[in-house]
Amino acid sequence: MCTAATYRTKDFYFGRTLDYDFSYGEEIAVMPRRFPLRFRGAKAMDSHHAMIGMAHMEGEYPLFYDAVNEKGLGMAGLNFVGNAVYGKEVAGRDNVAQFEFIPWILGQCATVEEAKALLAKTNLTDTPFSDRLPVAQLHWLIADRDGAVTVESVKDGLKVYDNPVGVMANNPSFPEQMSQLVNYMHLSPREPENLFSDRLSLKPHSRGMGALGLPGDLSSQSRFVRAAFTKMNSLSGDSESESVSQFFHILGAVEQQRGCCEVGEGKYEITIYTSCCNADKGIYYYTTYENHQISAVDMYRENLDGGELARYPLVLGQHILMQN
Repeated sequence: MCTAATYRTKDFYFGRTLDYDFSYGEEIAVMPRRFPLRFRGAKAMDSHHAMIGMAHMEGEYPLFYDAVNEKGLGMAGLNFVGNAVYGKEVAGRDNVAQFEFIPWILGQCATVEEAKALLAKTNLTDTPFSDRLPVAQLHWLIADRDGAVTVESVKDGLKVYDNPVGVMANNPSFPEQMSQLVNYMHLSPREPENLFSDRLSLKPHSRGMGALGLPGDLSSQSRFVRAAFTKMNSLSGDSESESVSQFFHILGAVEQQRGCCEVGEGKYEITIYTSCCNADKGIYYYTTYENHQISAVDMYRENLDGGELARYPLVLGQHILMQN
């Protein structure tokens, strides 16, 4: 499964973990403004906002997992298996196939408010990219420096929820995820106060006991709570290095290690990659399971007025700095 989060210091940061038991061969893709976007049921875009993100490439078409556009709007798709429902095309609506959703939004929206206006007339369809690739069951986090929404296409239609924590995981639905935070409202980064009894002299025997009860398992609900607590209490300096470092520490709280989540005989879910994009500067940082050294691609070093994708395979092997 996966977790996505936002973070703001001087700049705005957007990223996620991709947790799965195998890789599709992801790579960083920079989509310039004149890369032609042809949609199955909506009007084509010959010109649009440039964007950078992680994608599985099918030929020359990027199937984005997550991306940020040049206006500072970010979007990530996370598994929502069993709850996601897409329909057929509907007259009078913008009919967008699920796999086109990220470029559809990021190609023409600069803010969350613009995305919400576009979503009001959007219908997500169950049109597959090809016979070989089934339709993925996803929901999405869309965010800018001023706010975030969670988008879920379910049996009752397309739902857009304000997301005040700027965090998203997988199942259950977002309203249920948020409702669970009430169970943890007693958690604190501070030392706990003795409320058990004024007749007992109880004192903490360890640092960090204010967060006693924070769930540590790998379930989606627990990752949501843990990421929300970590992000909402996280502090760092405003510099790029401090901000990026802190963002990776936030998502490090929900990393999955090989062997801890078995999904089949000899198959284990792991954090395949973790991303952190400076949405203001267009720099996409990432680490992989085998390489915790941070790598980066700057979309503004590419020709954003061009029409061809720039592609960067992930740096997968571990890089170790020997000091002697």
